[in-house]
Amino acid sequence: MSAAKKKQTGSHPRTRSDHATELAEDYVEAIAETIEARGVCRVVDLASQFEVSHVTVNRTVGRLVRDGYAKTEPYSPITLTAKGKKLARIAAERHAIVLEFLKAIGVSEAAAIVDSEGIEHHVSKETLDAMKAFVAGRRPEIRAE
Repeated sequence: MSAAKKKQTGSHPRTRSDHATELAEDYVEAIAETIEARGVCRVVDLASQFEVSHVTVNRTVGRLVRDGYAKTEPYSPITLTAKGKKLARIAAERHAIVLEFLKAIGVSEAAAIVDSEGIEHHVSKETLDAMKAFVAGRRPEIRAE
């Protein structure tokens, strides 16, 4: 098997892992932003933002609670644990870098907003570091294989 094919095959587990955390990242980021903007985050806020049902939000928040990212009680606001706040901060930073990179290479604001929502979950640290350097006006470091 060629080195290129080995690399390509090895990317599948990472992509599956990225997909598994994508929803959690989107939700903790939205919870953090809503708390910052409104002081509290409720199921109705997330249902409206993601354009999904209250049942869908309740199930997802239940998984966040189970995994240690959030806390909530019936009919109470949703809060983030320290673990949830950390994930929200990392997701927001990654999102901002990808968004700024896309705009810096000439992608329209509207398209960059939509595209960054998907790209942010699948970008490696190496690629993210290069995007960050590019946005900062530095030449990204080329790494040897």
